[in-house]
Amino acid sequence: MTVATVDDLLARDRRDERTVLIDATGRSFDAHWFCTTSWKAGNFLRHAGVREGVTVGVVGEGPLALFAFLGTTLLEGRTRFGPPTDLADDDEFRALVAPVDDLESDRYDLPRGAQRVGYGDAPDEPGIHHFDAGLWSENPSFPPLSIDPDTEILTDGNRTVSHGDVLAAARTIVQEYGIGAGDRVVIHESLTDPRVVTAGVIAPLLADSVIVLTDGNVDPRYEFAVSSSPDSDRTPIDPTTVSF
Repeated sequence: MTVATVDDLLARDRRDERTVLIDATGRSFDAHWFCTTSWKAGNFLRHAGVREGVTVGVVGEGPLALFAFLGTTLLEGRTRFGPPTDLADDDEFRALVAPVDDLESDRYDLPRGAQRVGYGDAPDEPGIHHFDAGLWSENPSFPPLSIDPDTEILTDGNRTVSHGDVLAAARTIVQEYGIGAGDRVVIHESLTDPRVVTAGVIAPLLADSVIVLTDGNVDPRYEFAVSSSPDSDRTPIDPTTVSF
């Protein structure tokens, strides 16, 4: 399969029963559910004004945070995981996806017009969109895409990378480490670093392997770990070696 941009990794013909994601509880999700949920996330975030060229902040590193990133990607926006709390002067910042408690605490100062999208318990404040409820009720299909490889996909506030950048780096990781179909790749580092997203999310999708999210308790049977620390149980993929 020719993959030019990250949305190609979520294409309709990739929906099948192979496991794509394992969350911190050990629950597994197949490719059919994974792709469809990514489309739903994109459709939902479109209602919050997410579109090409805008930035979406994502707080957290669980499945819903991951789908906020993928939905933003389908809409040609860029994701910033773990954004700062003072965002009022960022004119390109369009939406913040975060736990409802964080949004209701008013710890984030957003620019005028930016939308708040919360996940977890239903919000009490009417100005917060509920990601969970909207996600499961959204349209489970997505219109055809034609994204330019130079379209920006990730930023950490200092460095911004494109679809082409992350796919080139992910191909190098897959080839150098020999990641194969069905291998499980555990993410031990923070998604705030675009190199971790590339090694822990994009590379497994490219290799038809499995993304593993963890809260620190990991089954030693997993084959690879995105980690800058040595790991005697599995092959470490050091994100600091990822080059864009």
